[in-house]
Amino acid sequence: MKVIDLINKADKTLFSFELLPPLRGHNITSIYRTIDPLMEFNPSFINVTYHQEEVVYKKRENGLLEKKTIRKRPGTVAISAAIKYKYPSVEVVPHIICGGFTKEETEYALIDFHYLGIDNILALRGDAPKNQRTFIPEKNGHAFASSLVAQITDMNKGKYLDDELLNTFSTNFCVGVAGYPEKHIESPNMAYDMQFMKAKIDAGAEYIVTQMFYDNRKYFDFVETCRTEGITVPIIPGLKSICTLKEINALPQIFNIDIPDELVKEVMKCKTNDDVFKVGIEWSIKQSEELIRFGVPVLHYFSVGISENIRQIAKSVF
Repeated sequence: MKVIDLINKADKTLFSFELLPPLRGHNITSIYRTIDPLMEFNPSFINVTYHQEEVVYKKRENGLLEKKTIRKRPGTVAISAAIKYKYPSVEVVPHIICGGFTKEETEYALIDFHYLGIDNILALRGDAPKNQRTFIPEKNGHAFASSLVAQITDMNKGKYLDDELLNTFSTNFCVGVAGYPEKHIESPNMAYDMQFMKAKIDAGAEYIVTQMFYDNRKYFDFVETCRTEGITVPIIPGLKSICTLKEINALPQIFNIDIPDELVKEVMKCKTNDDVFKVGIEWSIKQSEELIRFGVPVLHYFSVGISENIRQIAKSVF
């Protein structure tokens, strides 16, 4: 079932979460260990992230540097298929990104998902690799998420890159996109960022999942701004509980977000990461409860390889 249909027929806030694929060399059991503790809360869908290949330089014996392209995590097709057929009651939402893909490669991936019976996609531009200061699209690839959404929308109409193909089938993807309550890191201001947000919706996206935030007012203001701009699709808040001391500094740098003074003070009182873990859960529970009262369609949690914090939050909230 499509995510938008799940939302439209629901009479309460739904529960969902996002998975980080295991590192190369690990197997699917680590994914199952993350999912299994959360199944008692009846997740409506599970997102599966995708990470672009990285370029590293290794020093040779002669002192010269050798450029190597590495892929640290498996792709989403196999993982999505494994989840779909082990947990048939849950919809799977693989991420498709612009970075590292040509339009033809994107089409092949979408065909694979269609064959597997996966009807939901989260379409993202993706971040620049660590060795690049700015995002650079592949040759004959997408520079913006809006054009990626447009390609998926075309396939839903039976339109493929090769317009001479005969007897093509129409796909049936429900497309979600990312939203940034505190604006995208590359945007100079929210008004500028909102132009890109609206372009993704105009291209065919049916719902938005936000970047993490720790002050619900940021989400409320974002929703109000979207509605003012004529964006009427469901807006799903994305949440991540803080787990370690270093995240207080790392998360704002990585995701361009603010952390409220009250939360910072509580974390700074902690002497161990176990203490931080508890504080993060308590804060996320309060966020979740307020968001449910606001009437959000779904609460979406970022797992980042662990699920015990999400389990404790869900046990209190759902």
